Amino acid sequence: MRIGIVGGGLMGLVLAYRLAAKGHCVTVLERDRQLGGLATYHDYGAFVWDRFYHVILPSDIHLISLLSDLGLAAKLRWSGTSTGFYVDGRVFSISTSLEFLKFPLISLVGKARLAMTMLYCAWLSDWKRLDAIPLDRWLIRMCGRATYSKLWQPLLLAKLGEHYKRVSAVFIWAYIKRLFGARHSTAQRESLGYVSGGYRTVLARLDEEIAAAGGDARTSVAVREIGTDSGPGVWIDHDGGREHFDKVIFTSPLDVLGKVAGPDLVGLDGGGRVEYLGVVCGVLVTRRPLMPFYVLNIAEPRVPFTGIIGMSNVAPIEETGGRYVTFLPKYVISDDPLLRAPDEQVRASFLEGLHFMFPDRDWSDVETLHINRAFKVQPLQVIGYSALVPTVATRHPDFYVLNTSQFVNCTLNNNEVVGAVDAFVREHEAGFRESRAAVSSPVTVFAEATIQ
Repeated sequence: MRIGIVGGGLMGLVLAYRLAAKGHCVTVLERDRQLGGLATYHDYGAFVWDRFYHVILPSDIHLISLLSDLGLAAKLRWSGTSTGFYVDGRVFSISTSLEFLKFPLISLVGKARLAMTMLYCAWLSDWKRLDAIPLDRWLIRMCGRATYSKLWQPLLLAKLGEHYKRVSAVFIWAYIKRLFGARHSTAQRESLGYVSGGYRTVLARLDEEIAAAGGDARTSVAVREIGTDSGPGVWIDHDGGREHFDKVIFTSPLDVLGKVAGPDLVGLDGGGRVEYLGVVCGVLVTRRPLMPFYVLNIAEPRVPFTGIIGMSNVAPIEETGGRYVTFLPKYVISDDPLLRAPDEQVRASFLEGLHFMFPDRDWSDVETLHINRAFKVQPLQVIGYSALVPTVATRHPDFYVLNTSQFVNCTLNNNEVVGAVDAFVREHEAGFRESRAAVSSPVTVFAEATIQ
């Protein structure tokens, strides 16, 4: 059976790997020059590491299982980490229960309500009723107005801007639930993991496994149109010609789907309105550490980035050429002008923010500040979001949509990506079976489709 998969990010690659393991041959065609999408890597000069920040939680069972299947379990490393909070020009560690109790921003009553809110989110499994509740209203009701004003509102503004007023309570429920997955059940100490060599190691192994199954990985290919004739199957036009497939699975963003797929394949009456968050991510490379935390949350509107991610507090500097790597993400709606601002403008703004936060630091050890961008990182989970997303089965029995817009009750992370792929394969495996004798051409995984 010939199967085309539109999208060469981690979702498309894992889907290709799983299908190849079931006897299908796979060809991966990726629009970009590298495979992996948001999980891809970057050459920083002295070392190669992830373009955006990623960590693995002890509770990431789908991702850890994939690493085991790929023979990478021995390359998985774990580190104890800590969390900080920046407010009123000061940095506070809130990594332990005692530090949390001493945190001056919130009263004892507020801390008790906040702790109960987190426990409630960790316990709650029925998220659907939260989909209709505004995020700010729910947080005020659960934590109190004072805690909301001093803690949550500044963080929401940093993460979502004024758009937080349109987001449902599912957003914070999913975030807190995943947060609990980073803590050991016994010591309650935060523990995070990474794969030695970063995600380049994972992507390379996926590529190798696909090739070992008779497949091929191609890059710099753009999909122009997806359609169907009167018979079964679906064809895809790309800059290398037209190819016909028995099944096609689309994993790229929904706005691209609406441009390349006709109404005979999928209807986007609801899904077409899905909004995405993008990110401008600075990657600071220094010869000395910036801070002792993995995450430093920022509740200060004068700082131009959302938070500070100390990657070298998880992956040691031996992984990154003896340099310390710190990510400075700024999340914005995908049409925000910042995503198209010149690198020098963003770099100057981010450096100014760092000098503002750490005025006494000697910055002579800074080697570089790279600026990476992604326009479609994750969907904005607005109120009633679950009614907007497309179903996996579409208007044509041989065409499927499987992408991150369908993540209605979780945060976007690689564990959820792998879990979504595995669930899809389990559900549709029977429909993808065909006798080996009938297989004459490889499965094809197409790159993220683009319209120039």
